[in-house]
Amino acid sequence: MTGTTTPASTPASTPSTVTVLRDVRPWGGERSDLHVADGVITAVVPHDPAAPAGTPGSTGPENATASGVVDGGGLLALPGLVNAHAHVDKSWWGKPWVSYGGEPGTQGRIAHERAHRDELGIPGVDVTLAVLRESVRTGTTAVRSHVDVDLGVGLRGIEVVREAVAALGGAVHAEIVAFPQDGVLRRPGVLDLLDQAAAAGAEHIGGLDPASIDRDPVGQLDGLFAIAERHGVGIDVHLHDGGELGAFQIELMIDRTLRTGLQGRVNVAHGFAVGQLAGARQADLVAAMGEAGITMSTVAPIGAAPLPLHALRAAGVPVGLGTDGIRDLWSPYGTGDLLTLTTQLARLSGFRYDDDLVTAARIASADAARFVGREVHDLVVGAPADVVLVDAENVPDAVVRAPRRALVVAGGRVVAKDGEVLV
Repeated sequence: MTGTTTPASTPASTPSTVTVLRDVRPWGGERSDLHVADGVITAVVPHDPAAPAGTPGSTGPENATASGVVDGGGLLALPGLVNAHAHVDKSWWGKPWVSYGGEPGTQGRIAHERAHRDELGIPGVDVTLAVLRESVRTGTTAVRSHVDVDLGVGLRGIEVVREAVAALGGAVHAEIVAFPQDGVLRRPGVLDLLDQAAAAGAEHIGGLDPASIDRDPVGQLDGLFAIAERHGVGIDVHLHDGGELGAFQIELMIDRTLRTGLQGRVNVAHGFAVGQLAGARQADLVAAMGEAGITMSTVAPIGAAPLPLHALRAAGVPVGLGTDGIRDLWSPYGTGDLLTLTTQLARLSGFRYDDDLVTAARIASADAARFVGREVHDLVVGAPADVVLVDAENVPDAVVRAPRRALVVAGGRVVAKDGEVLV
């Protein structure tokens, strides 16, 4: 694959540890130096061109000084990108081309995946590691990944993803959603598996179209919320159902969130219905979601009604951006490049003004902190030292062009440079 010159399991080189990332422009602002200790930003100070840079000729991570000073060359700095909706256990990235053979619709794709995933070694550490490395290469430093939990694989997929993340040594931070891709109630035993996953440390449990897949929205949601209450985990429900059917299920989630005290821990993924509703009906639903502390994640799908991003943000509904599947048995599309997907989100949302384009960048990075269990994910003191440098005039320019990532720092380590991943 482009930019990958070594096998997925073999690091290209030893990543440098950063103590000072000097001469960068956070969010396109004034040139600054970011000071780092123990993987956290400890200071953001104005850049002094006259100050010593360390060893003469220190111009990049390969020439980092013994003290860890890295020169950013005045490039634009963004927080590490946050993939708020991924399926890293499913990808065949790095393998020979797999021709698509699924049937139309959610049910057809589920059946196709179940029939052929073993042929591709899915779930497997090597394929998961390959797609995670590609994501890191393009600037993603944190991810919330749905991982299939079903009667065929049990909890093995979660173990695979955890192992792949650990192999990257902190290059990417991950939270897991135990995801019932084949349904919850219609497959006896899946609810028990979700309970086991939550007990074993999965940060979230997932749901899938409670009405159209299980045909029992009350039953599925009652089961999920009971597990979440018992283990203190979050809930993240794929909701493709549109119109009033989708809105009804969101209202059920709002009601249960308020009754169980799970505000801030429930997410609606996709939520096409929200974009399809009009006028006062949409406004009322969005307001109710905000009052219940429900979040939303989108994959900026072509052809779907755009989510009312400004209305959601105004109502206090955080929105995260994710890749969904990346070259898997559901679709051959996807590269893992979240900045390119940010361009797509902005275009689908009709964003043209600078402030709107900055909003798109924030959705893909700083504003997605809670999707990966962080209080703050930004270029500020106390945040993880996750930084992406790009050669761009300003943030709007970076969003519309999605230029190559010149440098990626995760947890205070240089993990990618000039399109080459170092882990």
